[in-house]
Amino acid sequence: MVQRPGSRPLPPVRLPHVMMAADRPPAEVRRLHRAAGWERVGRGAYLLTPPTEDEPHRRERELALGRIVGVHRRLTAAHWFSHESAALLWGLPSWGRLTSTHVVQRNRRGAGADPGVTWHFMTLAERDVGEASGLPVTSLERTAVDCAAGSAALAGLVIADGALRAGADGRLLGEVLGDLAGRRGICRARAVLALADGGSESPGETATRFLLLRAGFPVPQTQVCVRTSLATYWTDLGWPEWRVAVEYDGRSKYLSDPEVLVREKRRHDAIVDEGWRLVRVTKEDLATGALVARVLRHAPTGVVLHPRRDLA
Repeated sequence: MVQRPGSRPLPPVRLPHVMMAADRPPAEVRRLHRAAGWERVGRGAYLLTPPTEDEPHRRERELALGRIVGVHRRLTAAHWFSHESAALLWGLPSWGRLTSTHVVQRNRRGAGADPGVTWHFMTLAERDVGEASGLPVTSLERTAVDCAAGSAALAGLVIADGALRAGADGRLLGEVLGDLAGRRGICRARAVLALADGGSESPGETATRFLLLRAGFPVPQTQVCVRTSLATYWTDLGWPEWRVAVEYDGRSKYLSDPEVLVREKRRHDAIVDEGWRLVRVTKEDLATGALVARVLRHAPTGVVLHPRRDLA
């Protein structure tokens, strides 16, 4: 895995301040809920600082973290957060809605009924547990495998890419996959993890790569180095042997500084002047089939795509 200079590490996770209704008289909880706008995030759990409204994805993650904290403070038996909940606590990116809190316990005693919690009753190996953000979780490797097995292929790949970027051990990933052989979703997990790449720096980059992989393109390189007369640049992914690069463009970088657009134009022109073909992708492109056709137009004559049906 190659990382471009200045590559950003995964951001730290900051747990929100959650108040438990059990800690206050019921009348006070009702008053504070009405007067202060505290948001109920789970059974008996309230978020003290309402989540930001201007970034829906950030708001969803903060609400999900609040639910996790509330569940943790309610439980008295040994437990570990798993699947997407563990991924969230590890600070990994996500794709799709964070609708449930996943918890592993050894037995059903003390689990309780809660429609917002998905329970997994099993015994975890010592290798498969750890701590993230101060809470008990499945290890990075077990989290990546569980998500790849239990989620849609794209969602699993986003988390697997993030896990590798965060330092997941490839050898341990193989051991976990081997121990879980025969379980539901493990064949899909093997296919997803075989294509995971820690060089992906955002869910959008992973989604772009996923669509190309599913269509049957050869595995692209991430973090492609392109030397130009202006400077050395790094593109999100591509095929150096074809001199074809693909860039996922998120809107946020253009909103922060008007000069970014000018710098991006000069960068684009410099790469093209070196004989590269550069395909730029936006989130709208991910929702259509046009991306595959656009990239295929720049592939060498005679390239035949072999769709990966295990990513469907």
